[in-house]
Amino acid sequence: MKTAIVYYSMGGNTEFAAKKIADRIGADLIRIEPEKAYPDKGFKKFLWGGKSAVMGDTPKLLPYEFDADKYDCIIFGYPVWASNFTPPIKTFIKANMEKIYGKQFAVFACSMGGGAEKSFDKLKSFLLINDFKAKLSLIDPKDKPSEENDKKIDSFISDLEK
Repeated sequence: MKTAIVYYSMGGNTEFAAKKIADRIGADLIRIEPEKAYPDKGFKKFLWGGKSAVMGDTPKLLPYEFDADKYDCIIFGYPVWASNFTPPIKTFIKANMEKIYGKQFAVFACSMGGGAEKSFDKLKSFLLINDFKAKLSLIDPKDKPSEENDKKIDSFISDLEK
């Protein structure tokens, strides 16, 4: 089974986890980025990110390469914003919905403390699916490495391989 990890990362935690998972399972990494970067520091970071996620924004993305026909499974990775998946992920899905329909999906999210489960439910509804093959919630895996996060990644990979 060929897998793609489609991810958006602002502070590096999601990218850290995406690379770690990709290295373990041999997945292709597809980093998506908005044309106009979100503020990444201070109050503006939380205000603009949270507002954009809650309002359902779909920012224009920088060009990326993705051929859906190459993949059986797509893993989405993102930071949690206001208990939502990030707008760049929403843009990617909207642009590729017909191409990815019928694929297997998995998801992982990085946060500073919570909201991942709610974001998974929202993404599941947006994708029009009943459930994910695997789900993973990590607390700052790059900024605060822990044995707990490593065990969660192992379990996620185990679920993917079932």
